[in-house]
Amino acid sequence: MRIALIGQAAFAERALEVLHSRGEEIVHVFAPPDPPGGRPDPLKTKALALGLPLSQPSTFKSDEVCAQFRALDADLLVMAFVTLIVPERILFAPRHKSICFHPSLLPRHRGASAINWTLIQGDAMAGVTWFWPDKGLDTGPILLQRAEPVRDEDTVGLLYFNRLFPLGIETMVEAIELIKAGRAPAIAQDQSRATYEPPCRDEHARVDFARPAREVFNLVRGCDPQPGAYAQAGGERLRLYEPMLEHRRSESPAGTIVSIDTVGMTVALEGATLLVRRVRFDTNPKKLAPQELASVGRLHTSMRLG
Repeated sequence: MRIALIGQAAFAERALEVLHSRGEEIVHVFAPPDPPGGRPDPLKTKALALGLPLSQPSTFKSDEVCAQFRALDADLLVMAFVTLIVPERILFAPRHKSICFHPSLLPRHRGASAINWTLIQGDAMAGVTWFWPDKGLDTGPILLQRAEPVRDEDTVGLLYFNRLFPLGIETMVEAIELIKAGRAPAIAQDQSRATYEPPCRDEHARVDFARPAREVFNLVRGCDPQPGAYAQAGGERLRLYEPMLEHRRSESPAGTIVSIDTVGMTVALEGATLLVRRVRFDTNPKKLAPQELASVGRLHTSMRLG
């Protein structure tokens, strides 16, 4: 099958590698433009290593890019982690149109931060979807879905890289085989079940220790690694990472640091405690063990996080 691929980052790199190894004819790869003074995207690096034709448009809305795409005479467009808007005249140009990856069980959690909101909102199940994109945002008919239980140890990073990433690649291969066999479904999304959330940013990441313990825990892990849930500590913004909810009570007010040791920092919650194994102040991009900051007096037991 003649396949064009648009994508970015490690997921698109792996998708390209798998498609190429399976003998698919990759007619063109579209990677993001190189960042000023930064590393090129892994998809670009992989495409060049495989000797594949490559473009790096900053937009897909121009007539020039549309004409270039149509000239490829592709059977299918695979969209593997795409953040730019791709117009319908490109989406519908291939013989079998286009398929797009999304790391949630659509129609739940449409938008750019699906995994963040899956954890923040306390969903019992996460998952992946391959769908037929249209002019809406994650609104097209569903081709294939797979569910994955959420575990207490999950953060956004762990859930994505350990389970949803490989599941997304596995289901990509299944989806393409269904298309080749002429058995690929196009199931309309149930609009009554649809949710859309904005990109998860600092405005959503402030910890309110007055909230129930499970909600605080879900916020911290749902912002790990980005943007990093935060609280005020000594007048500075402290980011919290690698959380674990402990079902033991503390007599201290919620938000109080109960202990700091080699394992991490324990913070009192409403009816429970939260163990945080890595932290950082906004003035330093490096995540540290809380004990390192305690050793220089920046954190201490009985400090109240605000």
